[in-house]
Amino acid sequence: MALFRMISVRRSARIILLVGFLLVLYAIAARSISPDPYFERGGLGLFAHPRPDILKYVNPLIGTVNGGHVFPGATLPYGMAKAVADTQSPAENAAGYVSDDNAVLGFSNLHDSGTGGAASLGNFALFAHPGCPDNDYSQCKYRVSSRPVSRVVDSVVAHPGYFSIELENNVRAEMTAAMHSTIYRFSFLTERNQGGAAGQGEASASTQQNGHMPLILLDLQDLAGSLSKGSVQVFPETGRIIGNGTYMPSFGQGNYDAHVCVDFQGATIANSGTFLGNNASSVVTFADDIPQRAKNPSGSAGGWVHLERPVNDQVLVRVGLSFISTERACHNAEHEIPDFAFERVLADAERIWTEKLSVIEVETAGLSDDMLTTFWSGLYRSFISPQNYTGENPLWQSSEPYFDSFYCIWDSFRAQHPLLTIIDPHAQAEMVRSLIDIYRHTGFLPDCRMSFSKGFTQGGSNADVVVVDAWIKNITEGIDWDTAYAAVLADAEKPPHVWTLEGRGSHESWEKYHYVAYDHIDHHGGGSSARSVSRTLEYAYDDYCIAVLAEGLGFHEDAEEFLSRSGYWRNVWNPEQEDVKESADGSGVEPATDFVGFPQPRSTDGKFMFQPPRTCSPTEEMHRCYFDTTLATYEGSPWLYSFYAPQDMAGLIDVFGGADVFTQRLDYFHSSGIAYMGNEPTYLTVFQFHYAGRPGKSSEWVHNYIPSQFNASINGIPGNDDCAMGAFSSMAMMGFFPVAGQDVYLLTAPFFPEVRLQSRSGVPAVIRKTGDADGIYIQGARLNGKAYSKSWIGHDFFLRGGRLELVMGTEESDTWGRRDEDLPPSHPPEPSM
Repeated sequence: MALFRMISVRRSARIILLVGFLLVLYAIAARSISPDPYFERGGLGLFAHPRPDILKYVNPLIGTVNGGHVFPGATLPYGMAKAVADTQSPAENAAGYVSDDNAVLGFSNLHDSGTGGAASLGNFALFAHPGCPDNDYSQCKYRVSSRPVSRVVDSVVAHPGYFSIELENNVRAEMTAAMHSTIYRFSFLTERNQGGAAGQGEASASTQQNGHMPLILLDLQDLAGSLSKGSVQVFPETGRIIGNGTYMPSFGQGNYDAHVCVDFQGATIANSGTFLGNNASSVVTFADDIPQRAKNPSGSAGGWVHLERPVNDQVLVRVGLSFISTERACHNAEHEIPDFAFERVLADAERIWTEKLSVIEVETAGLSDDMLTTFWSGLYRSFISPQNYTGENPLWQSSEPYFDSFYCIWDSFRAQHPLLTIIDPHAQAEMVRSLIDIYRHTGFLPDCRMSFSKGFTQGGSNADVVVVDAWIKNITEGIDWDTAYAAVLADAEKPPHVWTLEGRGSHESWEKYHYVAYDHIDHHGGGSSARSVSRTLEYAYDDYCIAVLAEGLGFHEDAEEFLSRSGYWRNVWNPEQEDVKESADGSGVEPATDFVGFPQPRSTDGKFMFQPPRTCSPTEEMHRCYFDTTLATYEGSPWLYSFYAPQDMAGLIDVFGGADVFTQRLDYFHSSGIAYMGNEPTYLTVFQFHYAGRPGKSSEWVHNYIPSQFNASINGIPGNDDCAMGAFSSMAMMGFFPVAGQDVYLLTAPFFPEVRLQSRSGVPAVIRKTGDADGIYIQGARLNGKAYSKSWIGHDFFLRGGRLELVMGTEESDTWGRRDEDLPPSHPPEPSM
């Protein structure tokens, strides 16, 4: 607030100034209590205080069916502790919970979110029996295959920091989380109707009423059943259970150790002990040879407590977690939740989530609740992972941050990391520092990393793009750029021994032929020779990004070399390849369109091999290009990869045959069913009409995909989330999308009348629509009061703040963003063969 000094003015002037001062104070006070966050701003340019009502528009259950693999449970932003009900949902429960009708296995405390493939983490599941037959602990079910219980239909409640569910055995489980610990409130509902379907592990109604002595167990087994060794100890005097286990990562190689510490409050301990399979003992209170003894299909093993009837029929269970030791797990719980105060932990979680989301304000006029839910839920999911394991890294001592669960950078570099660069630059800086520290200790930047293990490499060395994106957008806090440059050089120049886990494979082929030849045998390392086309295209863009960093750091010769290498994308372009599809009778292929020219696999002698351009698209053999593929493209078709040269879009448009042909092909790609928004490489294609001078077409497709494929339903995302689906929808709804690794944001019609984003300068970056409120086409723009004709904007707008006004209309503009000088930049190198 500016300080007014009034010297030598007339009395009337003093009164006017005083009244004005009081009005400003009143406006600020009104803003803090007004139910409308978009009161008359009066040019103040101030952000509102964090608004708790944001959370009502977050639905964590979006993406918990049909392969979304979203974690909907209790956690904090980037939180290590993640509590949720795990369901018996084969091939779907990668994040624990699935919104289907399968039974509940338990409530585990470590999870990942949005991953593809197998179940991840799911460690240290709790399970609550409302009673055991005849109050005999040995007659309860312990093994994970024996204890599942059906859920009560429509009983799930999920919002940021909280998850609850009611089971057909009359148990309601509520959970919330701190950073490294969770707390559960189990309620035993003795008066609810007993008519629900029963699961194998459910006690009968008469048993539930027989003394109300609940039994709560802790299972050391994880969701994937990967426990290889472990130990558990129960302390009969207090009921405390400590344990640990060694497990395998879900999408990598290696193993990791995890530790747990569980305490109880609300009931007297009647008995306690350990179990192996379904065999429970009150005599054995310590077991450290679990893998040798747990010879049962599920491998379940752990500890249990049998409780007297709890006060108010409720029991609180506090779970501390660590990757260092059980002592550290207990410390984490005692430090974060010393008071067993469930409501206090929940209130803290809600406050933290509210503050995190409040860096953005949107004006809601004309927006339905469903659209607001789509936006805020997507933004929320962008903060779930990677997970901040700083202080919990057992692999090396370091003063640097440590983040884990990069699932995978191949996915997240395109949307999530650029979003965090704008709205959470401190966290993004820590993530970049973490990536660089991983390089220090492993020799490469990770392409995928989870559970302290090397993850499988999906494409190029795309952490290079994340690092360079930070450089060009002034994310510099604590980053050692000399080591960062050494890291990206290692990716580009150092042949990895096992290229399925790190670095770039086929290094010899890249150096000798200037593309990845599908039949080349590398003598420096080994790995799959598949994905030769997609790797070539990604290596070329990675090299472009390295050239940018090299130039910025003063390594001009390196910059020239890597810029030249960024042109290698042309070397897998077959200008004669026709667009064909499988014939109706399955006997071969037939012409599909008149479009010609696609990237194709190429041999060491320069000859092109044929891969049908539509293979690995929704229209033709969609699932042939996943991690175990033998084909030349990864999670996408040659049709998709034909658009991937973001460093040289002018050159790409030329090989297509000009802007008109490019626009026709790109429009056909999205209208024909070939495009699949469930994989992240498709994101940028939605906006690439900009490069052909047709930004209005980009707006059309943004407003098609949202809400047709990104919406507020439980099935409201088109593929597994990877924390990138939410980033895509959030930025697209705000009216821009980044070209990761470049200082370029492509502008489209926002969904909101006004969007305000916090900037590091303190001045908000404001995007406001004017003109026809129903229009989705930008007719013109003004930036900070001056006419602005470019279809893109640089990061300085988000860094320093400003005001971008977009004039909207119902027809595509003939002028805005269409001149050559208004197109997004292209950086064509000299063609190199």
